[in-house]
Amino acid sequence: MKAEQGQEPGQQARELRRSRSKAGGENGRRRDRRKRRTKANRTATAIKEYTLLLLGSLMIALSFNMFLSPNQVASGGVSGISIIVKQLFAVEPALTQWALNIPLFLLGLWLLGGHFGLKTAVGSVVLPLMVLLTKNLPALTNNLLLASIYGGILVGLGLGLVFRGRGSTGGLDLAAQLIHKYTGIALGLCVAMLDGLVILTAGIVLSPEKALYALIGLFVTSKTINVVQLGLSYSKVAFIISDRESALRQAILYELDRGFTRLDAKGGYTGETRAVLMVVVSQTEVTRLKTLVRGIDPHAFVILSDTNEVLGEGFKLSGTS
Repeated sequence: MKAEQGQEPGQQARELRRSRSKAGGENGRRRDRRKRRTKANRTATAIKEYTLLLLGSLMIALSFNMFLSPNQVASGGVSGISIIVKQLFAVEPALTQWALNIPLFLLGLWLLGGHFGLKTAVGSVVLPLMVLLTKNLPALTNNLLLASIYGGILVGLGLGLVFRGRGSTGGLDLAAQLIHKYTGIALGLCVAMLDGLVILTAGIVLSPEKALYALIGLFVTSKTINVVQLGLSYSKVAFIISDRESALRQAILYELDRGFTRLDAKGGYTGETRAVLMVVVSQTEVTRLKTLVRGIDPHAFVILSDTNEVLGEGFKLSGTS
């Protein structure tokens, strides 16, 4: 009996150690599973981003060879410079693009640090390669206006995909960053100045008319990038000021089935504290919202504005790109 009583604490200790060991092993396995899932998610994200980079580069190359280059529409960037150089010296555009992209990337790496990343290096090399591989494709039009519009659209789609993949095709964007750092000029203005310089040079070397078409192409490209980045699903944000706040709150919540944010504001003339209801609605709900407000308070003050992208419940999930 004494032996059994003497062994009981030791047995309990062993059981406790086994239990802790088992729990520790289970925790370790859970950590391993989390690490594997995290690694798998990172791999999937990297594959998606590089796919977008390659697909976007291909679209830009197709636009260059089927619309822009055959019609000498030099709408800014390294691709525009390569069109001008081809006209002056008959140099293959892909070679000019490599000759500018790679040194600019290395210079940026040296002066600005290594934040450009691998995707910028890949984009700087892959885009000229795509241009070289698709150089024998036939031009789809000889009309300068059509070439500017459709070339601009395709370049915008390509750049939009590259940006969604968090990549870059290098080129004059890197030069703009260098100018921005050492002069303090706003980055957007640096990009615009460089593109404008390319188009001005095209106007001298090619013709003023082609430079004007290049401006059209550049404008279309910028608008298309916005569409790819932000989408076509515009929403409306409404700011409502009314003396019948309580009734409006009930109507928005239960009839329109939308949430809202109550903002405290003060009248600039009267100095009175007023409530402002901020409501975000889809395009199809705008008329219904206005009808509800007009029915409750015909004298309500309503401001409606466009908003490109809304993330959150009832709209686009914040995790989607």
